[in-house]
Order: sequence, then C-alpha cells, then structure tokens
Amino acid sequence: MKYLESVSAIVVFVLLFRVFLVGGKTVISIDDDDDDGGQHIRVDLDLSRVVRVVSERFLSVAIDASLMSEEKFMNLLNSPKLRTLAKALIPAFLRFGGTKQDFMKFKPQGRYFQARDNNVCEKLELPSFLENKLKQEWVLESKTLLQEEDEGKYKKTKFSEYAVDLLYAFANCSGLDLIFGLNALLRTPENSWDSTNAELLLEYCGSRQYVMSWELGNEPNSYEKKAGIRVDGYQLGQDFFHLHQILQKSKLYHSTGLYGPDVSQPRDHRKYLLPGFLEAGAEAITACTWHHYYVNGRDTSLEDFLNPVVLDTLETKINEVLETVKSVSPGKKVWLGETSSAYGGGAVGLSDTFAAGFMWLDKLGLGAKLGLDVVIRQVLIGSGTYHLVDDNLDPLPDYWLSLLYKKLVGQEVMKAEVHTNFTTKKQVRVYLHCTNRKSTQYKQGAVTLYALNLNKGQVTVTLPFHIANSTIEAFVLQAPEPGEQSLYSRSVKLNGEVLKMVDDRTLPALQGSKLPPGEPIKLPGFSFAFYVVSDARAPVCK
Repeated sequence: MKYLESVSAIVVFVLLFRVFLVGGKTVISIDDDDDDGGQHIRVDLDLSRVVRVVSERFLSVAIDASLMSEEKFMNLLNSPKLRTLAKALIPAFLRFGGTKQDFMKFKPQGRYFQARDNNVCEKLELPSFLENKLKQEWVLESKTLLQEEDEGKYKKTKFSEYAVDLLYAFANCSGLDLIFGLNALLRTPENSWDSTNAELLLEYCGSRQYVMSWELGNEPNSYEKKAGIRVDGYQLGQDFFHLHQILQKSKLYHSTGLYGPDVSQPRDHRKYLLPGFLEAGAEAITACTWHHYYVNGRDTSLEDFLNPVVLDTLETKINEVLETVKSVSPGKKVWLGETSSAYGGGAVGLSDTFAAGFMWLDKLGLGAKLGLDVVIRQVLIGSGTYHLVDDNLDPLPDYWLSLLYKKLVGQEVMKAEVHTNFTTKKQVRVYLHCTNRKSTQYKQGAVTLYALNLNKGQVTVTLPFHIANSTIEAFVLQAPEPGEQSLYSRSVKLNGEVLKMVDDRTLPALQGSKLPPGEPIKLPGFSFAFYVVSDARAPVCK
C-alpha cells in the first residue's frame, strides 16, 4: 500500500486516523483504541473526481420582507455595521421576500433618490443616535410581527420608491445580487395573477437602472390558509409565464433571473403543487426554488438540534424535490430558496445560538453534496429569531460560521464517507470540497474537509509521520464554555478566542491555528471545525 506523501484539506471531525491511498482514493483510517476511548471510524476521501459543482453564490442570504412593514425600518440597511457584515459574505444573492411580500403593494409617492450614485453609500450612512433609536423600535415591531404570524392574520402594507431605493442601495453598496419577491396574491376575478402593480414597480426600477432578479409569491401552498385563496400548480405556472413575458419586453430585464415557485418542503398534502407548476411554468424560471425547515419553532428542543435523525430528514426532502424536478424539467437547477432551523420565525433561545450551527453547517454540506445549486439563509435581518445578527446588529454564531465557510470552502464537491460499525456513525458528519480558489493564502490543489461532532466527548485525530509534516491549519468552532448549557450561548469561539467585530467597520482576521508537525488533532465534543492541509495537490482542485 503506497502512502500519500502530501495532503491539503480542511478537516473537521472527532477521531484518530492514518492516511493512505486505496484505488486512487485518500483513505483516513481511525483507530478505536486511543487513550480517550474513541470508537473506530474510517473516513474515505476521494480526491480524484468532482461529484458536484455549486454556484459561487451557493451560500446566500435573505432580508425578510417584514422589514418593510414600516418604511422607516428600511433605514437600518444604512447601518455601517450591517453593510460591513453583508459585504464580507459576497459573492452572494440577497433575497428580499417572505410571507409579508404577498401582503405588500407598491405605491409611488414621488419621493426617491438615485441609489446608483457613486457617493450614495457614504451619503446614506446612519448617524449612531438614529441607528440606536431605530434598533430599539424594531425590537418592538418584531414582536408585533411575530404575533401577526402566530395569529395568521397579516396586515396589508404599502411601500414607496424610497423603500425600493434603500433596498437597492444596500445591495449595491454591499456587492450583493438582489432578488426581489413580488406579490402573487394580487388576483383577478378569474384567479389569475394581476400584474398591474408589479408592472408599475418594474417600470420604476427599470427607469432607475436597478439591475436585479425577481420572484413571484412566497409559499403558494399556504395561500388558502393565509388569505383564503387557493392557487393550483398549473395556474401558478401560468402566472410565472405571464411574468416572464413581461420581463422579456423590458430593455433592462429581458435576460434577468426569474426564480420560483418558493414552495414549502414536500408533505403529502402539498406534493400536488410542484409538478403542476413545472409542467406549466418550468420554461419561465431560471431555477426551481423550495423552502426547508427542520422543526416547528414553537415545539422543539436542544435535543432536536443535535439529533442525527432530525438532520437526516433533509436528505429525504432534497431527493424528493430533485426527483420531481428531474422528471418534469431535466437539467433545471434547484435552489433552497429560503431555509433555516425552525419554521414559525425560529425557535426562541435556540435558532440564534451556537446550537443552531449544527443544523446550518450540515445543511450546507448535504445540500452541496446532493446537488442543490444555491442555499439562501433566512435571514440576515428581519423578524424572528433565526437571523444572523442580533438586535444590536452584532453577528451571531451562524454568521461567523457562514463567514468561515465563505472563506474556506470552494465550489467543487468531492466524496467523503465515514465507515464504522458503531451506532454513533451519524454523529460525526464529514464533507469535502476543494478549498476556495479565491483564497490566495492556500496552494492550488488544496482541499477542505469540514465536519460536525454531535457527540459530547472529544475525538483525537492522529496523522501518520510523513503526513503530519504537511502544513495544516485548524479552524475549530465551539461554544464559549464547556457543557451543554453553553450551547445556548449567542457567542462562539474560534480556536479558543471569542469572535467579535473590531469596530463597526472592521471584522477580525479569522486566523487558523497551525498544528505542530506530528501532533494529534483534537476536536472537542459538541463542536465543528475546518482544517486546511495545503499540500493535498488534488488534481481536480487545480
């Protein structure tokens, strides 16, 4: 057996291993008789071929349309801090949408500004006293919006040119690619989509040269429950085709993206809608979008967030949607157009904590592995508890995890497989990519292996002598303190240091920890990490 002389990977897991070549594959063999009582697990890494290539905007984010419930809250997008955080996540799409989009109408007021001016980013910056006032008021507004969600009674709102300008300016100043969600609940007496208001908005955006993409409606399978209107898949497809024809006539938007139908995840009573939609409207859309949440935010627990059985439900849902799309519209890209841990606005005390990172990182890994092209995180900012920033617009644990993912993980997906006879196999979850090629600090051919440890115990990873001499950078994320209670924390440590912004315009350098040659890797319990071994020389990553 010929040992591999150099390996470059970002690795995260809990185990003891040796690396060697078997049939062109890199195999990591883990011993089960280490001093910490670790169990025998073997991980196969196939560096010889790419199984998927995802979009460079694979990890994207959303702003919930609820932020436009009152136009004044759109000024929060002028926060220098929020812009700094958003800009660090590019390239990415910025989806503006959600339940509230289907209860909003564009009403021009003659109040606007040019969001594409060269110095508009500096002009719009919020003074700190005004930002603090808006943040305090938004906390109260969020509670009202959540109550509205709980009661299922949605207040109709109107927005002006100024709100659109603020949204576009934020996307433009941050470098994000905007996708705007149009209201699909504006219906004619014949129950087809009434495009009059959308055409008014399109005309305004076109006159301002606002380059963006579009969606139509949010979770149409729930329209009957939310608004007493039933729209079947075939009619929805016709509605999209109508919008597509309108866009085709536009000088600016004739080749823009159109995404939909933003249906909820497959459930028995909802399966009828997507096939019918695709039969009527597949040719109108650039990619097929659907939504996914693991659990009900009103009835969940920490145990659910750490449960491999709960995490595994995503694979079933992804495969169902992929099969449906493939059967009706082969080759059509599929996006997870809205997603987080728990529906209903998130799980209080969980969705914005360190514990949520296990669901988020596993979703990114599984989504890329199975063939999703883009995953849009609900939300950067908006009502609920699953956002990436807190009430003070400071980054939460899932933001830092997303930032590290962007920095270290590339588009090319390779195969990583865990082998063990033990029932704890699924508590160690491993994914493999080429390293982000835009990161100049790593050599060509570097790979990124990231993993989650759902066990409470530490795992020791030992490299063989000749592999241990390679340069390996570790990025280990864990809760601030030991023990399960710390998983409820809204802070996160990277290699032992709590992550914080330097100031409102400056993020800290996310430095890896270079491991001493020959020293075993130790991954704490209830943690996830990335390891970069920069000498993998994977031919598919060059």
